[in-house]
Amino acid sequence: MQLNIGITDRDWFDFLSSRSDQLDEVNFWQPSGSRAFRVLQPGEPFLFKLHSPDNFIVGGGFFARFSVLPVELAWDAFGPKNGAASLDEIRIRIAKYRKVAADARQSFSIGCIVLVEPFFFPRDFWIPIPPDFPKNVQQGKSYDATSGTGRAVWAAVEDRLQGDARFVVLEGDEPMWGTPALVKRRLGQGAFRVVVTDTYERRCAITREKALPVLQAAHIQPVTRNGKHRIDNGILLRSDIHTLFDQGYMTVTRDYRVTVSRRLKSDFDNGEHYYQLHGTEVWQPPRQEDRPKRQFLEWHADTVFRG
Repeated sequence: MQLNIGITDRDWFDFLSSRSDQLDEVNFWQPSGSRAFRVLQPGEPFLFKLHSPDNFIVGGGFFARFSVLPVELAWDAFGPKNGAASLDEIRIRIAKYRKVAADARQSFSIGCIVLVEPFFFPRDFWIPIPPDFPKNVQQGKSYDATSGTGRAVWAAVEDRLQGDARFVVLEGDEPMWGTPALVKRRLGQGAFRVVVTDTYERRCAITREKALPVLQAAHIQPVTRNGKHRIDNGILLRSDIHTLFDQGYMTVTRDYRVTVSRRLKSDFDNGEHYYQLHGTEVWQPPRQEDRPKRQFLEWHADTVFRG
């Protein structure tokens, strides 16, 4: 098991730690989207270290996904869980780090390290950084959490998580993605959107539209009706297709074919464009475990679809 210690600024930490009881996930974003993060596997711990002179580990979370996203999509997916009160505030911070002028029309791409089940330590719980942690490093440092320094760091973190009821980390009870190195953990809404968007290769499963601003991660069985944030309960759809799907004017059969309701014509005297999609095959992710689960598709057809 690996752990990573990443470096963040005090503003990001203070903003999120003051809301820690409201958070199931956070976006640990990087101002540049040019460097991929391949250090951790899903479920492995990512810890927060403040910039010098605050050389302490002050919290962390569990890695879910890395993705390079337009800042607008990162804001839409995570909102204040990005560690800022507004999209404009994030743009200003990115511009500062990149040393460019802030412009509301500028669409930055940023690296998004998506973490679930975040935790934030109060000041007297902070952990001094290991002696071998480089003072001038910008991207952080990884350790083997099963031996040596890494094991000592993780033991200190576990001690704080288990020593105070406020910091008990709850384990998910169902598979959310792949085969993580640790326990499988629940995705939040933002992580669900990022994972589904990337799993479907940033294209609508029905129309193959690839204009990212109009693509939405749809739940087959909504969370409001006992659905879960899990890949096999998700499908990436263009926004108008998503609306029709949620309202029952379209569904996907258990053999992954599009069905368009007769009600679309009778209710709105329109819909020719959508009827052209009737019977077409839905694109499926390569991995079997990422594809829509048939029980969720059957639930949608039986419970939501208007027939």
